[in-house]
Amino acid sequence: MNDWAAPLIAAALFAFLSPGLVVQMPAKNRAVDFLNMKTSIAAIFVHTVLYGLFLILFLVILNVHLFI
Repeated sequence: MNDWAAPLIAAALFAFLSPGLVVQMPAKNRAVDFLNMKTSIAAIFVHTVLYGLFLILFLVILNVHLFI
């Protein structure tokens, strides 16, 4: 069987955690900024760390599987 959880979770997290798309942490003038469509090196680093932690949480710790 094919396990589709990993690619679906990775794609969803990539879309939601793109810096500037929904939220940017840290923003240029504030700690958090919403829907500004801009980014910085610090925001890219923070979002990369969050992406990795959430991916590990869903795939390794929670052991999520989606069989189709």
